[in-house]
Amino acid sequence: MPAENETQKVEAVLREHAMSYPGAHEDFPWGHRAMKVNDKTFLFMTVDGEKLNLSAKLPDSKDAALTLPFTEPTEYGLGKSGWVTAHFDEASQVPVPVIKAWIDESYRAIAPKKLVDQLPARGTAVPGPASKPSRPAAGKKASARRAAAPVKKAAKKVVAKVKSVAKKAAARVKTVAKKATQKVAKTAAKRTSAAKAKTARKPAAPARGKRAAAAPKRARRS
Repeated sequence: MPAENETQKVEAVLREHAMSYPGAHEDFPWGHRAMKVNDKTFLFMTVDGEKLNLSAKLPDSKDAALTLPFTEPTEYGLGKSGWVTAHFDEASQVPVPVIKAWIDESYRAIAPKKLVDQLPARGTAVPGPASKPSRPAAGKKASARRAAAPVKKAAKKVVAKVKSVAKKAAARVKTVAKKATQKVAKTAAKRTSAAKAKTARKPAAPARGKRAAAAPKRARRS
């Protein structure tokens, strides 16, 4: 059996987290991993080589999540219902704490109230009896702010990283363009110099309409 790659390991961590919720179970419709509660999906995940794709329902933090460069509204009309899909090319790009927060939000949006009531207060990183309960949320707005906070923090990091990469890329392009310009100028200078040298070596043609001076005739011997 081949060893798991890093992306599969990250998927396993997220799967274990999702399965820790009350009543959570696993299914594989269309070959995709679906984490369900009461036969309703709250998380889709697929791994293709090093790539990881996942979708979750984010009724509170959807707008903040969609500001990230790796997200988009989920297809098939699910985006209108608050579903967000994230695409990652490799394991190092996956912000695991953020995705865990998304799983928590999605589960609470899908699960029956009697199961949600078994969970600690919103914002706890890991569900289940081992978790320490946090203070009750001060209304729906406070709950939404807490849900969006890790997403906003991750967004700032991603934007900063993108800006840094873009700046380095621009610098490389500028350097390459400068070298190319210098090379073209140098080549042009060589051609101009060669043309001048060739012109200097070529004898001047006689002026049009004038014949070259005839050589003096030798005197006849008597």
